[in-house]
Formats: sequence, structure tokens, C-alpha cells
Amino acid sequence: MSHSRWKTVRERKLKDGFTEPDDVTEARQEIRLSMALAQAVYDRRAALGLTQRELAARAGLTQAKISRIEGSDTVPTLPLLTKLAKALDASLDIALDEDLAKVAFTPHHSDAA
Repeated sequence: MSHSRWKTVRERKLKDGFTEPDDVTEARQEIRLSMALAQAVYDRRAALGLTQRELAARAGLTQAKISRIEGSDTVPTLPLLTKLAKALDASLDIALDEDLAKVAFTPHHSDAA
């Protein structure tokens, strides 16, 4: 049997008319946003060839804080996001829709210098 045919329990329940409680839906959206941010920070840091420790030094944070952000263990404040964007020499772009969260860092300069 092809794995692409498998449905998650949630998908089957939704198909049968089940609706999630609002608090579960909110938590799911927060997790998606946190994961999207974590991936964006990791991708930009890797593109710059920085370690977590080097990024932390640039941003005035600890390596542990960078690790928690990249591990989706925390949702940073706006001032912290500003520090991250500056340290990553990029603009932070966030698009929030009902079922989709897109987070990306747009470099200020070409990385191939």
C-alpha cells in the first residue's frame, strides 16, 4: 500500500465533520509559526556560514537562546526578532494566513562576496 494514501487521524476526523476546539486550532497555528521561524533562522544562518555561537554574538544573545529559537522551543518578541534580522543582515518577512505561516529572511546584500 502506498504511504501517500494514508490519512492522519485528524484528517479522517475533519472529513467526517469533526471540528477542533478553538484552543487546539490556536496552538496548532502558533506551532506552525514557531517552526517556520525556526527554519528561516536556521536557513539564513547556514547560508551565512555562521555557527549558533557566532550568530548569538552578533545578536547580543546567548547560544542557548539561538538554539531554543531554531528548535521551535520559544516564540521571540519583536525586539528580539529585530536583533536577529540585523545580525543576519536581512529583512524579516512574515506572512500570516489562516492555515499558512511564511517566514523568510531577505538578505540586504549578496552573500557571495
